[in-house]
Amino acid sequence: MANRTALMPELSRIEIVDREVPPIDRRQALVRIESVGVCGSDATYFTVGYIGDWVVRGPIVLGHEVAGTVVAVGNDVARVRVGDRVAIEPGTPCRDCADCMSGNYHLCTDLVFLATPPHDGALTQFMALDERNLHLMPDGMSFDEAAMLEPLSVGIWACRRADLRPGDRVLVSGAGPVGILAAQVARAFGASAVRLTDLSPYRLELAASLGFEVEAAGEGGDAPEFDVLLECSGAPTALADGLWRLRNGGRAAMVGMPKQATELPLSRLNVRELSVALVNRYAHTWPTAMALVASGRVDAASIVTHRFALEQTADALLLAKREPRSMKAVVHPQM
Repeated sequence: MANRTALMPELSRIEIVDREVPPIDRRQALVRIESVGVCGSDATYFTVGYIGDWVVRGPIVLGHEVAGTVVAVGNDVARVRVGDRVAIEPGTPCRDCADCMSGNYHLCTDLVFLATPPHDGALTQFMALDERNLHLMPDGMSFDEAAMLEPLSVGIWACRRADLRPGDRVLVSGAGPVGILAAQVARAFGASAVRLTDLSPYRLELAASLGFEVEAAGEGGDAPEFDVLLECSGAPTALADGLWRLRNGGRAAMVGMPKQATELPLSRLNVRELSVALVNRYAHTWPTAMALVASGRVDAASIVTHRFALEQTADALLLAKREPRSMKAVVHPQM
């Protein structure tokens, strides 16, 4: 049985190759991959070749937002069975270090994360995966929605890191996929108002259609009117600009990472006793993400704007650069 795979053999080139279907060990399941979301990190690895300290040094398979169907299981697998539809958590920790044992498995120094060099990702037809990374999808959830549980988890973790509380007024800077999902999480967690800012009129249109307050980036002034800032843009000044708009005791979570150093006017901001938390992926978020989508409190499908076959992977990776009226591309490896 062939395992068609979208391989990136060199920068900015995708080659569809046939690989062997991977064998499974006693704690693994073989999953037929149905939907793979394209993340901004995938596009960056494809066009630039590195993100911070993670550098593509050889052929790699991209993709880490993923869902599929179990087609075989190892002898000791107990969580899933053949035929189950599963959302896939893309990070596999060692499970034995101090961070893993304390519950912070996302901080494991030996974490193997799909499509983070040198590890291959999910733009392939079949994968062997640890059963503990597989989460059963409820009836009625589509594979595309299940693939969106990964960026949704980032939004959940951002809200948790910002200690978001019912009644908070929330500012979300950056109305991309993570920003839109984080805003929906904030509303589901009880925020009294959520406003998104962005430079893109299209993204603000989408945010407004989902019932959020919107404003063009840079037009909001600096009045302290929010309790929480979720910085999801990665723009160089977005964190500092957003902090000015927090009330006394406000909390911020920084999801988007700017490429250059960020300067903060701490000597002027400390009088408000603000808190800033950094966000490194997520932990223990999949059950919450699943419940939010299944209940309808988060519309994960709202950010999926384009769909591609495996042979169109290069087009999917370049979608955001070529099409301003786009949000999220999903590749279907079985098409």
